[in-house]
Amino acid sequence: MTRPLRIVFAGTPDFAAVALAALLDSPHHVAAVYTQPDRPAGRGRRLTPSPVKRLAEERGLPVEQPASLRSPEARAALRARAPEVMVVAAYGLLLPPAVLALPPLGCINIHASLLPRWRGAAPIQRAVLAGDRESGVSIMQMDEGLDTGPVLLARACPMGPRITAGELHDALAPLGAEALLAALDGLAAGTLAARPQDEARATRAPKVTTAESWLDWTCSSAALDRQVRAFHPVPVARTRAGDTLVKVHRAEPLEGDPGAPPGTVTAAGEAGVEVACGEGRLRLLTLQLPGGRPLPVADLLRGHPALLAAGTRLAPPPPA
Repeated sequence: MTRPLRIVFAGTPDFAAVALAALLDSPHHVAAVYTQPDRPAGRGRRLTPSPVKRLAEERGLPVEQPASLRSPEARAALRARAPEVMVVAAYGLLLPPAVLALPPLGCINIHASLLPRWRGAAPIQRAVLAGDRESGVSIMQMDEGLDTGPVLLARACPMGPRITAGELHDALAPLGAEALLAALDGLAAGTLAARPQDEARATRAPKVTTAESWLDWTCSSAALDRQVRAFHPVPVARTRAGDTLVKVHRAEPLEGDPGAPPGTVTAAGEAGVEVACGEGRLRLLTLQLPGGRPLPVADLLRGHPALLAAGTRLAPPPPA
């Protein structure tokens, strides 16, 4: 067993909380936890702590929530924690050079892709949207670039043909935790060799926007199916039937001649609502209307039989 390391952990969402939980159950010592400031959430817009903050407080850990790490005061507070290594997972704040240089073993990041593919904020969604057949996690030594540092350790994860972003997230989170512990043991033992990334293979994974979630019915049914799965559970793919917003939580592509202009509902019944696409048809299976919850199509049609009747034309995406 390698020696325990003194760690400062920085992360915010559920993905990071899984890694923090694994760290807390390991021999390593977490001296403090950094996370984003509480944000308004829910219908009441109440200030809500992040999943990482909730876990840290449950386990009695000191929690820091600076708006930035660039001030001398923030850096002094971090230095006082005396971390040997800083572990970062979906933190949401950039680490300035002075922070990157502070721990003797550096700052390492858990990234939800096999770098250099999908550098950026949304690697999981981008992998599903692109139709990748493999994803994974990379433990990376952080530098001043955006996910450009050398890779210490990577773990691959196959992607099934019907996987959603939510399902891939749930597979990668524990894989990232396992890889992190292996990397920390290697760092403590001095046995890890950092591997530079191949810049020629790098791709970008920018943050997902709601504007991207609108379904463009002139695209193929296969592309629209990937869009539905990539944006589930958030922000959820969407379209309009008349003036009504319809969120599409689940769908499946159908091949063959659509038999109607793109966006036309060609069939509606217990099996789903079929919509003509630029190529093939998309069968809508689970939908949500404003103020409601996601429902199987058959249940939604019983309450709104005319909304998606055969012959209805669904709207194109709004202008950018």
